[in-house]
Formats: sequence, structure tokens, C-alpha cells
Amino acid sequence: MRRLILFDIDGTILSTRGAARVAFHRALLEVYGTAGPIATHRFDGKTDPQIVRELLTMGGLTDAAIDQGFTAFWPTYLRNLAAELTRPGYETFVYPGIPELLVALARRNGQVALGLLTGNIEAGAALKLQSAGLDRFFAFGAYGSDAEVRSDLPAVAVRRARELTGHEYRGRDIVVIGDTPADVTCGRALGVLSVAVATGSHDAVDLAAAGADHVFPDLADTSGVLDVLIGGG
Repeated sequence: MRRLILFDIDGTILSTRGAARVAFHRALLEVYGTAGPIATHRFDGKTDPQIVRELLTMGGLTDAAIDQGFTAFWPTYLRNLAAELTRPGYETFVYPGIPELLVALARRNGQVALGLLTGNIEAGAALKLQSAGLDRFFAFGAYGSDAEVRSDLPAVAVRRARELTGHEYRGRDIVVIGDTPADVTCGRALGVLSVAVATGSHDAVDLAAAGADHVFPDLADTSGVLDVLIGGG
């Protein structure tokens, strides 16, 4: 069976240790003059545009004002993110087992198509993965820059996988790996296999309750994870 395996980034593959939140904060202040309640606002499971809209709405801005600032906001955010990821002493944290798992999956080229399913805008995703040396594993993906609503992203990823490989992936040929209930539920309309990992801010109980088909504490058990991802789940 050929598999399309789609990874979330933050909380699943890596953590920027707060660098992305700092970049958001600085960019919001620079472009909009407010960052809303950013100190307490949850980012996980959301797209970047959704995060911006939620923060600024709570900061008193209208949708029209938010949309008007988007053109300036994204390059400002990316500039700040790049600066944070390259500052002296900074190191992106990669979760246990991720490099080994990606190498093992990449060796199954032809059997496995590896992609991203992330709320990050595409250029932000690239910066984060580059900072961890993992960008080479992903030739395509679906991003927050494609849709503000996370549940719209799986269909985008499936279409891009078809365009790249010429193969039509359906149902449980598609595996979504993520660390939040939003990752678990976003592919439900497509009938995907949902694999959750409790390396983010949600524990295994929350992820199982959201309906994940499989829940791992982390992805360090390469053989066991591969059995689920490739063996049929």
C-alpha cells in the first residue's frame, strides 16, 4: 500500500523554544501597534493567520483592519523569525526520534510520500525546518498561507501529493501526524488515519479523546511507529 504521510511541525517535529512567539509579538507591534493578549494566548493547533486574527480581534481591531495589514505583516514576521532563529546561542529543539523516523521514511521513496500539514505559512515552515536541518525531507505540503481554516488544509496536501506523484491517495492511505486535537480532527472528512504524539501541550488522554487512531508519547520508537504508518494501522 502506498502511503501519504503528513507531518505537523510545531510540537510534533520541533520546538522553536518561544522564538516564533517572540517574532509574532514584535511583528504585530510593528505593523498593527498591538499584539493583543499574546502572553496568554494559545498558538497550538491553529494556522498563523488564525492566530493573528484572534489576537488582533481581542485587541480591538476589525477584520477589515486586520486584512489590510496582512500584506505588511507576513514579511515583517518572517524577518523577525529569521533573526530569532539565527541569534547567537539559539538552537531549535527536535523531538525524540524525529530524525531517525524521517530517514527511515525517506528510504521508502515510492512507497511513501512525505509532506507537511501545518498552520505555519509556507516561508515560516521553511525557516523552522531549515533551522533544524530537516527541510530536505519535505518536497510539498499544505500551509497556513493556503487557508486560514485548518480543516481546509488536508485536501490541499492531498491534491499536491497527487500532482507530484501521479498517485491518488484516499482515506486511510493518508496519515496525519500531529500533537493537538485539531491535528486529529482536521482530516476527519477525508477519513484519514490519525496518529497523535504527546510531545506538545496535550497529553495522551486528550488526544485519544479527540479520536486519534494511535497515540504515542513521542516518536522515538522508530520500528513501532513505522508499523503503524506503513503497516496499515
